[in-house]
Amino acid sequence: MESLGTVGIMGGGSWATALAKIISMTQTDFCWYMRRAEQIEEFRKYGHNPAYLTGINFNLDHITFYSNINEIVRRCDTLIFAIPSPFIKMHLNRLRASLKNKNIISAIKGIVPDENMPVTDYFAQKYDVPEENIGVLGGPCHAEEVALERLSYLTIGSKDKAKSELMAQIFNTHFTRTSTSYDVIGIEYASVLKNVYAVVVGICHGLKYGDNFQAIFIANAIIEMARFIDAVAPNGRNISASVYLGDLLVTAYSRFSRNRIFGTMIGKGYSVKTAQLEMEMIAEGYFGTKCIKEINSRYNVEMPILDAVYGILYENKSAVPTIRKLTDKFR
Repeated sequence: MESLGTVGIMGGGSWATALAKIISMTQTDFCWYMRRAEQIEEFRKYGHNPAYLTGINFNLDHITFYSNINEIVRRCDTLIFAIPSPFIKMHLNRLRASLKNKNIISAIKGIVPDENMPVTDYFAQKYDVPEENIGVLGGPCHAEEVALERLSYLTIGSKDKAKSELMAQIFNTHFTRTSTSYDVIGIEYASVLKNVYAVVVGICHGLKYGDNFQAIFIANAIIEMARFIDAVAPNGRNISASVYLGDLLVTAYSRFSRNRIFGTMIGKGYSVKTAQLEMEMIAEGYFGTKCIKEINSRYNVEMPILDAVYGILYENKSAVPTIRKLTDKFR
């Protein structure tokens, strides 16, 4: 059976750690890149990630750690990127080894900042990775529930069906189910937008809006999501599929959602900077809001939810009147 060769995890956060747990169950050995050498040393000392999902213990005999991105790229055939989007360019700027013949799986649910480019397009255009070698990982799957081995569903998007099926195999365990899709760009934009909408859900929660309103909000959010993605990449997708609607629902409702937590703090009166400092985690929806807003300047899709959250996060508009005005548009 054809394989993806040696697999490497790129990133040291909670999502990377959750994916490493999955990979440790499907691969005999794998590699793991973390930028900070001291994090690797603590990992070796304790047998788990010292900073994230500390309840997951790993067999260190089967992991080769790297703090040098060039070394792991040269060593591995398949690289799973789980680095938060605001930092992806910083890591890749250190790269001198070629990615051209590698399999790249993006588990980054964000846009490359400043470039306003989906991650898979960035790898294809800036690093000459062939489209058939690129996959995107999506679906409703929080790192914390992976750590607890709660049943989760993932979707691999790739232009190459055979390659996507190979990629799906390395994520298939007794508690994860995988499926494949051709809709790479749709999955990526849905992954960004669901974070944006989860921030708004949090803001509304902080403002004491209830479950009835949240249901109406989600119904309108999925319509807005479909309108934007269909304008950018029309292909007849079913927006109700788990990789779109399911991911939106879990990010909007879950207590593990950092985007919802961030939004709740804003709704309760925290400034953006204060909320970011107190969270000590990256809320991708903050960065995604600006990226999608700028991308949409080319498409002019009607996106009242996006416009509202952009106003709150980037134009210092008060949340109370902004959300109230938004609610008048809902049906």
